[in-house]
Amino acid sequence: QVQLVESGGGLVQAGGSLRLSCAASERTFSNNPMAWFRQAPGKEREFVAAINWSASSTYYADSVKGRFTISRDNAKNTMYLQMNSLRPEDTAVYYCAARYRAITPGTMASDVRFWGQGTPVTVSS
Repeated sequence: QVQLVESGGGLVQAGGSLRLSCAASERTFSNNPMAWFRQAPGKEREFVAAINWSASSTYYADSVKGRFTISRDNAKNTMYLQMNSLRPEDTAVYYCAARYRAITPGTMASDVRFWGQGTPVTVSS
């Protein structure tokens, strides 16, 4: 069973930065698309950013474009999300996701096979 473990969440003031990490337990996931989703209280889980296996293609939700950067290091089986210029509306639990098919902004959370346990991000105003 593939395990995805997130870290790096926390409390930050508006305008600040955080870097999330997601470590995969199996090397095979270095060959598969990965993504970040988030879920705010009372809301559905939503797409944030995705990256293909080679990191040659990245995708972002409109709400985070220009502020967040997704990347991966396949040698370390780790994916990252650099979050800058954070806003209170970015407050959510952030989840690492993976599946065998491409993940794009149109991918629904229900279509994702593998999830991490989530890491909370709180942005204070």
